[in-house]
Amino acid sequence: MLEIEGTVSVITGGASGIGFGLAQSIGRQGGEVLIAEPDQARLEAACARLAEENITARWAVCDVRDEASVQGLAETAFAGDLPVSILVNNAGVSSPRARVQDKSMDEVRALFDVNFFGVWHGCAAFAPRMIEQGTPAAIYNLASENAFFPAVKRSAAYIASKHAVVGLTESFREDVPGFISVGAIFPGFVQSEMTEGPLSERGMPADVFGTRILEQMRAGEPVAVAHSYNIVHIDERHDVLNAAHAKYAPRHEGDDSMDIRLIIQKLRAEKG
Repeated sequence: MLEIEGTVSVITGGASGIGFGLAQSIGRQGGEVLIAEPDQARLEAACARLAEENITARWAVCDVRDEASVQGLAETAFAGDLPVSILVNNAGVSSPRARVQDKSMDEVRALFDVNFFGVWHGCAAFAPRMIEQGTPAAIYNLASENAFFPAVKRSAAYIASKHAVVGLTESFREDVPGFISVGAIFPGFVQSEMTEGPLSERGMPADVFGTRILEQMRAGEPVAVAHSYNIVHIDERHDVLNAAHAKYAPRHEGDDSMDIRLIIQKLRAEKG
């Protein structure tokens, strides 16, 4: 299990919602938290709330859309005396729902700047420093149940951004040494500013979600989940994929000869 007591965990978008819930969970287990977002007043208020629980928390103003700002966050995190054990690329936004053909491209790009490129910036800024640090650590990226299935209609931009996060995470895992765990977090309906409204109270409390997710991060799980009913929708997708392969591309002898990963492995082995 990844040790968090006596270490620092960095959470973007940590002043509210899932990020704040994770900060509470980490702090309750003895870890120090560094929360980041663009609004200093929100950060100060969040740190004050954490202090009420005797959680050691500090803040840094950071706009994940800005690569230099995220590099600055990393410098701040690694400048202290404690090792950095966890980065959660949590910052995310939603945008008004609309059909693809009606959606403003400015809104789409603005959403991707936070939900996808903000995650990319975090991975790129923290990975080299964690590698140099040389101690067990973890980087987790916020995906969504929407990366499994469209949970809410007319949300293509948001859904696509979360699919992109999963693709980034799966590839990034192979870019770092084994002592750094890399995973994706797949929230379902969690109470947060993004889910405010008449249905919000039906969502999972953020601190409950944070507690469930933290243990999976500490265990180095490649995926972190908390909403059990999602497996119903996931199985539906797998059923469609399995049926398509069974009908149009069934397994047969020698089919592995066209698998690109196996081809690359074979070529590398031949080169010695």
